[in-house]
Amino acid sequence: MGSEEVLLPVLNSTSKPPPVFDGTTRLYTAYTCPFAQRVWIARNYKGLQDQIQLVPISMDDKPTWYKDLYPPAKVPCLEHNNKIKGESLDLVKYLDSHFQGPSLYPDDAVKLEFAQLQFANADAFGAAVITYLKGGSDLDSEICVLFDKLEEGLSKFNDGPFFLGRFSAVDIAYAPFIERYQPLLLELKSYEITETRPKLGVWIKEMDKIDAYKQTKRDSKELTSHIKRRVLVSHGA
Repeated sequence: MGSEEVLLPVLNSTSKPPPVFDGTTRLYTAYTCPFAQRVWIARNYKGLQDQIQLVPISMDDKPTWYKDLYPPAKVPCLEHNNKIKGESLDLVKYLDSHFQGPSLYPDDAVKLEFAQLQFANADAFGAAVITYLKGGSDLDSEICVLFDKLEEGLSKFNDGPFFLGRFSAVDIAYAPFIERYQPLLLELKSYEITETRPKLGVWIKEMDKIDAYKQTKRDSKELTSHIKRRVLVSHGA
């Protein structure tokens, strides 16, 4: 699990398509996309590097064949058993239920219920931070509430540093966004998200010890530049 994966070149509008539906399971991804990173982390944690091939797609210069393969033309999407499936959290669950490897979901009913609540909040959290960064008004109190809720979530169980105690799909849901927002908020708003939030600070350090996550991390300047260019400036998708 600790070995580095050799990343394939990004495919663009001039790239030929892979031989789709040939029995190979493929995860169509973008190295800088937080949603795609979720599924990438899940794949790695379950030890599926040899079973699921990464196919990196350029979001700035998408191959036309990709739009035919997956009409929303977003990432991630998964090619498995001659079918194409999308949506990041759905794909994390799909990998967990259709492939062998460590489980990403709890057996405990209380923790599972809490996990479902966190999943429901995860995408709204990501969108709310972007809305804050786009806005010109002072929304400091609102942004504080968002990260205070994360601190509360990390305080729910005391049997480990992660949201459900041990590493799970909930951590996967949030990690790509925290990876981007911590340096971005510090740069643009001089706001350190771990200040007065010790649980969140510990969680970030513990996440960095998870090989499956570390293998998907990119240079923080690359990630923040990507958000500023595609989201905060161009408002691109």
